[in-house]
Amino acid sequence: MAEHDLTEALLSPRSSDEPQTVLTILEEEEDSEPSDKPPSSRLSPLGNGIPRQNHIQFRINHENGHVSYPNPYDFLGSGQLSVPAPCTVDPFRNGTPFISGLYEVIKIVLCLPIALVRLVLFGLCLAIGYIATRIALEGWKDKQNPMPKWRCRIMWVTRICARCILFSFGYQWIRRKGKPAPREVAPIAVSNHVSYIEPIFYFYELFPTIVASEAHDSMPFVGTIIRAMQVIYVNRFSPASRKNAVNEIKRRASCDTFPRLLLFPEGTTTNGKVLISFQLGAFIPGHPVQPIIVRYPHVHFDQSWGIISLATLMLRMFTQFHNFMEVEYLPIVMPPDHQKQNAIHFAERTGQAMASALNVVQTSHSYGDLLLLMKAADSQQEKPWSYMVEMARIESLYHISSLEAVEFLDKFLSMNPDTSGRVKLHNFLRVLQLKACTLSEEIFGFLDVEKNGSITFKQFLFGSAHVLNQPSFRQACELAFAECDVEGDNFCMEKELEDKFRLAIPNLKEDEVSAT
Repeated sequence: MAEHDLTEALLSPRSSDEPQTVLTILEEEEDSEPSDKPPSSRLSPLGNGIPRQNHIQFRINHENGHVSYPNPYDFLGSGQLSVPAPCTVDPFRNGTPFISGLYEVIKIVLCLPIALVRLVLFGLCLAIGYIATRIALEGWKDKQNPMPKWRCRIMWVTRICARCILFSFGYQWIRRKGKPAPREVAPIAVSNHVSYIEPIFYFYELFPTIVASEAHDSMPFVGTIIRAMQVIYVNRFSPASRKNAVNEIKRRASCDTFPRLLLFPEGTTTNGKVLISFQLGAFIPGHPVQPIIVRYPHVHFDQSWGIISLATLMLRMFTQFHNFMEVEYLPIVMPPDHQKQNAIHFAERTGQAMASALNVVQTSHSYGDLLLLMKAADSQQEKPWSYMVEMARIESLYHISSLEAVEFLDKFLSMNPDTSGRVKLHNFLRVLQLKACTLSEEIFGFLDVEKNGSITFKQFLFGSAHVLNQPSFRQACELAFAECDVEGDNFCMEKELEDKFRLAIPNLKEDEVSAT
């Protein structure tokens, strides 16, 4: 296929300071043989479904080096890619990940003897609470019904131990505002989630039934204690598990003999400076919900979990004179009349009430963003927070799961992004095993919404999801395969594939065809 390039300045610049725009016209040579096939089946190779009729492509070259390519996915009915601007908020970053400042160093040194005493108190309370819980659970078989009252009385020993554990972590007093609503008025409570401290506090304060990850059941000591709370386990990656959890929430919320339910709708811990997107499990049942907010005022030590290790966080808590904690019970939020249709609006109203009380914003981040952040951090990326994409928005728009997003990140990281988290064209082509040609440049240019010669992970993920979710994408793939399946036996031979590839990429080598 020959290409004729005509490059000419459209306008003479008025001054040397003004940018010059150049129009490059790329015209494909006409096919040497007419085709009897209908236009819809005359697809170009590479499975991109582009009609092979003659067409003229326009490439705009700017004096600053930016290049605008035509949209290679016009044939799918796709418009130009639009990617939201990067979010400047990091909901998981701990404000004091390291010990800094002379005051903090001196305080930690002075508190080391106190830390040893606190550690002994913590271990002693945990052991006593564990033994009391084992006694309360001994011989109890019917765990689908509420725990008998005499067993609940034994659990008061464990609840007192939980308060002593909070004391050992430096929470000598905890400021409360408002009161928890009666269980029969608001059977479900929701709270923001900043640290591992809130579950301990709520265990002591409310002794609720909680919804937790299945992984918590295997934790030493803690797993036994939360089982006494008749925890509802859920696998966040399993739709069936999530559905079962919602049904169990409905059942228990409807029965006044069960304890109130407590959920952390964010699904993970944040730094408390924002609220992230809410899961809908607490709002689908359609019962009144009481929001609870937790604050951790601090100057030198941020008590949020973030992505720092649990041991580090516990050590820092043990070596503080006092850790501040505030708990505020907010007014009850009533469900709408038609809850099934309005669970999202119910969650939004609750989130707005909590964000307003906390004086923060609510973002579209989710647990999936934490997975991306940890993956980037494990890969030693200089700016791991730049790989967060506000997964709740991605899931809503394109139905891409968190695990699928992590797979996309694996692919992107293999492209060797630079220190700013951007990938150049040559690394993009290398990893995707694409031949350097006009079509490949157009695909890269489609993702490069900023037209600066590099792409971010957010652009890569949004662009990939955008194309995959085009209604005609599957049909285009099937038509492209049918075009290569010359013999009509539902198999595509390498020679058939090579012949089709060479129509679009004349200089393709045999080993490149095999790799593709």
